[in-house]
Amino acid sequence: MSNYDILIIGAGPAGLSAAGYAARAGRSVIALDKLSPGGQLMTIDEIENYPGLGAVSGFKLAEDLQKQAESFGAKVDFSEVFSIKKNKDADFTVKTDSGEINAKAIIIATGAEHKHLGVKGEEEKAGKGVSYCATCDGPFFKGKDVVVVGGGDTALTDALYLSKIASSVTIVHRRDEFRAQKAIQDKIEGKDNIKKKMKANVVEILGENNIDGVLLDTGETIKCSAVFIFVGIKPNSEMFKGFVDIDEQGFIKTDPFMRTSNSGVFAAGDVRNTPFRQVVTATGDGAIAAHGADEYINESEK
Repeated sequence: MSNYDILIIGAGPAGLSAAGYAARAGRSVIALDKLSPGGQLMTIDEIENYPGLGAVSGFKLAEDLQKQAESFGAKVDFSEVFSIKKNKDADFTVKTDSGEINAKAIIIATGAEHKHLGVKGEEEKAGKGVSYCATCDGPFFKGKDVVVVGGGDTALTDALYLSKIASSVTIVHRRDEFRAQKAIQDKIEGKDNIKKKMKANVVEILGENNIDGVLLDTGETIKCSAVFIFVGIKPNSEMFKGFVDIDEQGFIKTDPFMRTSNSGVFAAGDVRNTPFRQVVTATGDGAIAAHGADEYINESEK
């Protein structure tokens, strides 16, 4: 059985940031991910809005975050976590597909998954015109025609953002009215380059190498260069139910110090109840969680 000061579940930007900060503080650290380190970064062709870097591929940023964490002494490993048990001495035992690991503190950084439409062309063009983040990818489609799918606050807010960049924005929503706040809907009405297609569903994303348009279940085709999908996100928090407090949407509840309801357990990034989900906020969460975990261990060892 291996022993570490801090075990991090998830090696996306939040997890890798936490690993680097914790290792730099002198802690023994392991970050586990059942997939490749990087999380959602691995699906992003290019990131322009990470402070100080300019344009960088998601793969390159993930690689650099991992290398930096490892340079400070953190271990990043491919392993799936099955369960966590808090012991009487306040340490934790984590069962993985490669054995059990003991840790003095846990950081949950398992992220969230964007809900997908599940239509033809969506997976093939992810990161190549299909996007789930307007602020990340909108600037790449300046002066182009784009489609936004969804009818909630996020969909309409991001449609407003895209309307400042794109030539036209067409919102496709399956209902006959939006679910977004009325104040946001009123702003939509005042935009000449925003169109609405209500009571319609996207059934296929068209094009070979690039996106040419979308096919609706009404039989209509809308020409566009990008499709922004905002039909909700699903936090990867299922295995932590009963272990930490989770809100009604499935996000782990934390305080500003990333502490959960279970002492010694912290959460960072998209899996927690944060008001804004970006790479930069995830890395910030990771740094705070690492600092909190370090302080927790200091206090518990007094």
